[in-house]
Amino acid sequence: MIRLSQEHLQTIRAHAESTYPDECCGIILGYLANEGKTVVEVIPTENAWNTEAGAEFLGERTAESKRRQYAIAPEVMLKMQKEARDRSLNIIGIFHSHPDHPAIPSECDRLYAWQGYSYIIVTVQNGKAGELRSWSLDDRHQFQAEAIENIKSDLV
Repeated sequence: MIRLSQEHLQTIRAHAESTYPDECCGIILGYLANEGKTVVEVIPTENAWNTEAGAEFLGERTAESKRRQYAIAPEVMLKMQKEARDRSLNIIGIFHSHPDHPAIPSECDRLYAWQGYSYIIVTVQNGKAGELRSWSLDDRHQFQAEAIENIKSDLV
């Protein structure tokens, strides 16, 4: 389970709408507990996907654009890892959008996902954010739906 506030959800949806028709992406900071993951902050990032970045990935989708792919620059991930550690937090997930497609992970999403992270995907239909779902990898490296619990922001 992943727990986040209405404000966090709104930040994800707003970022997804602002980057449409391209995919948006961002980092989710928080902490792990027995009852699941609790989000403290969502950080929108630039979609760093480009043809050169695509050349580093295997498969037939490497030539596709930011409309079908996303990447967070390694230096941004490193900076956020350090920032999270300094705040006694962890990177607990990644969010991204699927423009004009369902909030279901693609095969590319699965291939490059990391175990332990939550992957929140929001669908954006004609520029308007819609369904938002969370996924995590199981022991067989397959995505499983993850429950989302809405919390009051003053609890975070």
